[in-house]
Amino acid sequence: MTNLTRRLLLTASLLLTMALNAVSQVTVSGSVQSDILFPQDDDKIGTEHSDDKVLTNTYVDLKLGSKYVEAGTRFEFLQHPLPGYEPDFKGWGLPYFYVKGHYKNVELTAGDFYEQFGSGFVLRTYEERSLGIDNSLRGGRLVVKPVEGVTFKALSGKQRRYWHHNSALVSGVDLEIGLENFIKSLQAHDTHITLGGSWVNKHEKTGDDEIFVDATHKLKLPEYVNAWDARLNLTHKGFSVLAEYAQKTQDPSFDNGYHYGTGKVAMLSASYSQKGMSILLQAKRSEGMSFRSRRSMSGTSSFINHLPAFTHDQTYALAAQYPYATNSNGEWAFQGEFGYSFKKGTKLGGKYGTKLKLNISHVRGLKDDGIKNPVAEGRLLGSDGYKSSFFKMGDETYYQDIDLQFEKRFTKDFSLILMYMNERYNMTVIEGHGGMIKSNILIADGKYKFSPKLALRCELQYQFCKGDDGDWAFGLAELSWAPHWMFTVSDMWNCGETDVHYYQALVTYSLKAHRIQAGYGRTKAGFNCSGGVCRWVPATRGFTLSYYYSF
Repeated sequence: MTNLTRRLLLTASLLLTMALNAVSQVTVSGSVQSDILFPQDDDKIGTEHSDDKVLTNTYVDLKLGSKYVEAGTRFEFLQHPLPGYEPDFKGWGLPYFYVKGHYKNVELTAGDFYEQFGSGFVLRTYEERSLGIDNSLRGGRLVVKPVEGVTFKALSGKQRRYWHHNSALVSGVDLEIGLENFIKSLQAHDTHITLGGSWVNKHEKTGDDEIFVDATHKLKLPEYVNAWDARLNLTHKGFSVLAEYAQKTQDPSFDNGYHYGTGKVAMLSASYSQKGMSILLQAKRSEGMSFRSRRSMSGTSSFINHLPAFTHDQTYALAAQYPYATNSNGEWAFQGEFGYSFKKGTKLGGKYGTKLKLNISHVRGLKDDGIKNPVAEGRLLGSDGYKSSFFKMGDETYYQDIDLQFEKRFTKDFSLILMYMNERYNMTVIEGHGGMIKSNILIADGKYKFSPKLALRCELQYQFCKGDDGDWAFGLAELSWAPHWMFTVSDMWNCGETDVHYYQALVTYSLKAHRIQAGYGRTKAGFNCSGGVCRWVPATRGFTLSYYYSF
């Protein structure tokens, strides 16, 4: 055996050993999610007829990770989707894939990715399957942390719209600096100050959508739309305050009636917490900040940014029946939340303690001082937009809720949650019809543990409602048998106008990373909302089957 042969064998052995070591260090993770409906027609609740016998939204996520490289993809089967999604939602394939490399303080992503700058006022791409949202960007993203306390991001790409990508190019940069890393006296006083700034540009060719003023004249639409954001976040022990402001240049679109006004949003949020007590106060003013990667789009797709709703995310059925969707044209929104825990052993705390929580949300329109430079009297198309003084609010309330929640464990085995909610929902502003809906909601949620493994939870809810379909009642019983089984029956009854029952029966089985649920029943037509973004869901009846597995 020659020296060259020995060297070649040694080199090959070394490369093989390195390859085997690399493979052994690769981790594989992912998930499978499938929601299935076997639809049945039901004239009493107005279900939409489907020629498909089986409807399903199915997703398979796969991620490979190593020390320096990560790669992932997603398979989606939405060829026969669940009801309520836009027509373009239908399809199947691999719409999402990426490769990410990271070394020391640098991270580079090629492919599809999600990102958020600040609170999302100028950029937030994310996935929310219940709403049919996946507005990821396909392109490249660079994240650099040159020193501790400094994070710089740069990105560029085209935004997904279901099974295609909008032609506009979205680019942006973001910089965050934690001052406590450079001013040691701040650390000594447990004070943290973060400064942040963002810039986002949309380049959309004017030929993609042509908007005609009349038979011979069309709008001159800007190819470039710029948005910027500045923010300050201060925390000191239990106190925190966030101030943020964003602005957008002229961006005529379907959402704003194709006017040339600029967009702006300002937010101030303050919170304080200590053991047993918490306070949150928030205010937000937004105007014309709808920002899409295609100006002619409507619905839930193609949003580059996100405007969070300053309303409490309700989880109880009747409290969540009239959720609020952020008004993209403009609003003043306020939210306050106060929580207090009475200590154990006191008169109000009792043996196990007592918790109280009060939440108040109020949203109203902006003061409308007319249209600036209208092309024709009263017409918004092609004008400079509305005139509105910054601190003036409109006379019309869009949404308001006041809810008080009481939570107490009375014995070792029995606990109770009581809640009262007063709600005003301007259906005309939010949905385009129906007037102001006023309601008072009473909720009782009790749980009793028969043994460490067996527990029964029951809900009783009643909604006194003026407007729409009138009063509602809701009842639920949920028996959990740890660690595998859960049995649930519920009924939502319109005892006001229609006298219709929306009943449900569900069986859930969990085993390690597997979760499967089977059920039968009716669901009411209405809005499904998350964070101020809503999707209309039609009424359904039929058998349901859901499966989730993570690995």
